[in-house]
Amino acid sequence: MTDFECDRDVRPDMNAKLCVEASRLKIELSKEARSDAITSIQRYFQENMPEPIGNMAAGLLLNYFVEEVGPAIYNQAIADAQARIQQRLSDIEGELYAPEFQYWPNIDRKRKKQG
Repeated sequence: MTDFECDRDVRPDMNAKLCVEASRLKIELSKEARSDAITSIQRYFQENMPEPIGNMAAGLLLNYFVEEVGPAIYNQAIADAQARIQQRLSDIEGELYAPEFQYWPNIDRKRKKQG
C-alpha cells in the first residue's frame, strides 16, 4: 500500500495527477510532461546560465520545484477556480431566471398591440 491515494483515472490529455494523503499533496507529472520540463530546464540553463545542467540535475531541480512550489501554484489555481465558479453561480439567476405567471400579462400586451 502506498502513502498516497492517487486518482488513477487521469484523462489522457492531462499532464499530471494529484495524489493526496491527509493534508499532504503530491503532484506527479506524466512521463511526457516530465521529459518536456527537463528539456526546458536544460535549455534555460544553456541560454541563461554560465554552465549547462545535465539531465539528472535538471530532473532533481524539477522534483524540488514541483514539491516545494507546486502546492502554492495548485492552491492559487483552486482559489482562482473557486472565484470563477462563485462568479458564475452568482449570475445564474439572472441568466437562467424564467419569469413566473406571465400568461395574462402576455395576453394583455398582445391585446394592447392589436387594439
